[in-house]
Amino acid sequence: MKISDRRLATLAALGLASALCLCLLAWRERYPFSHDYRFLAWNLFLAWIPFVLALVLYDSDRRRRPLTLLVPLAAAWLLFLPNAPYIVTDFVHVGGDTAVPTWFDAGLTASFAGTGLVLGLGSILLVQGVLERRYGAAVGWLMLPPILLLCSAGIYLGRVHRFNSWDAITRPHELLATFTSRLADPFARPEAIVALLGLMGMLAIAYLVVYTISDLRVDEPRRRERD
Repeated sequence: MKISDRRLATLAALGLASALCLCLLAWRERYPFSHDYRFLAWNLFLAWIPFVLALVLYDSDRRRRPLTLLVPLAAAWLLFLPNAPYIVTDFVHVGGDTAVPTWFDAGLTASFAGTGLVLGLGSILLVQGVLERRYGAAVGWLMLPPILLLCSAGIYLGRVHRFNSWDAITRPHELLATFTSRLADPFARPEAIVALLGLMGMLAIAYLVVYTISDLRVDEPRRRERD
């Protein structure tokens, strides 16, 4: 399949951003000889997984692949989606190492968090395109709130309860028990509700920004033709 110039530019930009993140991490490890932030590289790798899955899902739908293939791809994408914006919560580690300036660790974490967030939002943009192509624009937008809610819940479970995406397969009973206990008494921990709504609001606003910017120059060739 021929890769469009726009997709190639997007992949190149995301690859360049990831490379910059890794270069900053390598510099930090060389400067104080510390591996405290190496987890950021692993988290960035996990952030790429939902983006790649969304690309495969998008292209599979364009090729009219059956739902028996698309549904498992969509489920895997949703399972790994929280890993992308999860890096935003890694700011909790900033300031713990006195050998490195706090501003550098903050910038390092911000570079990883920003790249991960864009990867996650870009994957949602692709999945919304699949939903709109199959079921219409209304369904595409109506599915966004539950997707963002589940993504926020995944971030919360990962940061607070230390669950991973693959725990849905390796530790399903523990994950389900934690989830159902929160649903049984949702007001037992009001800070969890605040965190969930805060994460969902952040993701929603960030997605609207990415969505509107992605369409900023769509009508430019048409305007030139009229001129």
